[in-house]
Amino acid sequence: MNFKRMLTLLPVSTLLISALAGCGSDSNTDSKSTAAATAAPTAAATPSGPPVTLTVEVFDRGIQGQPDLNNNTWTRYINDSFGKANNAIVKFVPVPRSQEVDKLNVLMAAGDAPDISFTYDSPTVSRYAKSKGIVELNDLLAKHGKELMNYLGKTVLSYGVFEGKQVAIPAKRTSLAWGGLFIRKDWLDKLGMPVPTNRDELYNTLIAFRDKNPGGVNGVVPWVVATGSNYNFGNLAESFWGKQTDEEFVTMPSWLKPGNKEELKFLNKLYNEKLISKDFALDKTGKQADADVTNGKAGFFGANWDYPLRQNISEPLKANVPTANLVPIDIFKNYEGKYKKLAYNENGVNVIIPKSSKNAELAIKYLNWMSDPKNLFFLQYGQEGVNHKMVNGIPQVIAQTGDNLQTSYLNLDYTLVVNGAELGDQQKNIKALAASAPGLEAVAEQSYKINTTDTYTAFFYDTPNESSIKFSKTLGDMGKLMTDQLINCKPAEFDALYDKLVAEYMAAGGQAIMDENVKIYRAMQAYKK
Repeated sequence: MNFKRMLTLLPVSTLLISALAGCGSDSNTDSKSTAAATAAPTAAATPSGPPVTLTVEVFDRGIQGQPDLNNNTWTRYINDSFGKANNAIVKFVPVPRSQEVDKLNVLMAAGDAPDISFTYDSPTVSRYAKSKGIVELNDLLAKHGKELMNYLGKTVLSYGVFEGKQVAIPAKRTSLAWGGLFIRKDWLDKLGMPVPTNRDELYNTLIAFRDKNPGGVNGVVPWVVATGSNYNFGNLAESFWGKQTDEEFVTMPSWLKPGNKEELKFLNKLYNEKLISKDFALDKTGKQADADVTNGKAGFFGANWDYPLRQNISEPLKANVPTANLVPIDIFKNYEGKYKKLAYNENGVNVIIPKSSKNAELAIKYLNWMSDPKNLFFLQYGQEGVNHKMVNGIPQVIAQTGDNLQTSYLNLDYTLVVNGAELGDQQKNIKALAASAPGLEAVAEQSYKINTTDTYTAFFYDTPNESSIKFSKTLGDMGKLMTDQLINCKPAEFDALYDKLVAEYMAAGGQAIMDENVKIYRAMQAYKK
C-alpha cells in the first residue's frame, strides 16, 4: 500500500475537546501509594545508566499566559510516569504553530529535528519518505508499539504507509467537524435584524454592523479575518463553486473551479467597503483578530468550529462584554441548496521519526505509553477535582491558568496519538466536546451539528503525486499571497489580476499537479471497476 496523501484543494478560504485512582481519598498513605503506582514502575523494570533525552516537538501557539512548555503539569506527568520508567528525560522542542512546516524543514535539513516530530502537511511527509529522511517503523511498531497499533487500528495507520512501509503514525481523529461561522446575536437583536440566511443578507448585516456599530465600540470590525491563522472565510468558496463532475471536484485546484473568481471578487468588494479586517494580510498569527473578538469589536467571523468556545476566547470576551452572545450559523448555501463544507478524515497529525534520531525505539515506546487509556485520559483531562469534574459520566474541564493551562484544546499538542476527545465511545466523545465549554454546552452541540452537516472530505490518493511533492510548498505559499493581493486590490484591477495570478500559479506547478491527479484518479476508478 502507498502512503495516502491528502489532495490539497487549496481553496482561497480556507481542532479537541479511567481518572487517576485515589484522587478522592482522605488517606495520605493511600494517595501516595496510588501516585507511586501510577507514575513509576518497580525499580527492577527501570533501565540503568545515565538517562537518555528524548526530544519531542510541541507547538508554541503564543497563547497568552501559557506555561513553560517544558515544565508544567502535563510535562511533569510525562517525565514522572514515562520518563522514570524508561530512564529517560522527555524534552520538548517548541516550534511556532504558524511556521510549522518551514521550521521543520530547517530542522530536518540540519539533522536537528526532534526524535518525535510531526506535521499536519501530508505532502511534507511524502517528501521526507521519498528522500529516505525518516525512519521506517514496521519492525519498531511490532516490537514496541502493540498497544499503539491496537488503539489506532489499520485504517488510521494506513494513512502513514509509503511504498509498503509505515513511515508515519497518524493520530486518530475523533471529531470530524472542521470550520465554523459565528455571529454576534446580541448585535442582531439590538438592531432588530434576523440571523442572516444567505450571502446577500450577510452583506446587509455587515453594513449595519459597520454603520450602526451596535456594540458601541471604538474600531468595529464587521467580519474579522486573519490570513494564515484560525480566522478564515469558512465555506464561502464552496457556496460559489458551480456544478462539477466528481473528477473535476477532486482533481481541479480551487483557483480553476467555476465560481471561485466570483468568490474572491465578493471578498474584494467587502474589503474595499471596509467590511472585513483592514490589516488581515498582516495578522499572520491571529493575535489582532483574537483581540478584536475578545474586546467585543467583531460582529462575524469564521474559525475552527469550537474556537469561540475555547477558554482563551470565551473567558476574556465574557469579562470584557458580559452581554456578548456569539452563536454558530450555517449561511453559505450552494447551487444545490446545500451548505457544503469540508470535514476532517479519520486521521490527524502525522508523527514521524527523523533518520537523524538515535532514539527511535524509545520514541515508539513513548507513543505506545501514551496510547494507554489511563495516560491519555490524564493528558487530556488531568486530575479529578483539580483539572476536571465528572458530570453524568463525562469529564468537564475546570478553567485553568498557570502550569495547568492547556495551550491547545485537550492538550492536542501533547497527545500526539489522538486529535479530539477520547473516552472510548464516540457518543461520549461528542458529549465531552460540549462539556468542554462550561456554560456554552448548547452552543457547542449546535456548532458541532451544523459543521458535520452537508460535509465532504478531501480525497485520498493511493499513489503519491510526485508533482505535489515537488511543488506543494511553493504553491501553498503562493496561494496565500494571491488571496491577499486579490482581496486588497482595487476593484477595477481585479479581473486582470486574477487571470494573471492564476496563470502564474498553474505554470509554477499547479498544472503539473492537476495533470498527475487526473492520471492517478482515473487509474483508481479503473481499478474499482
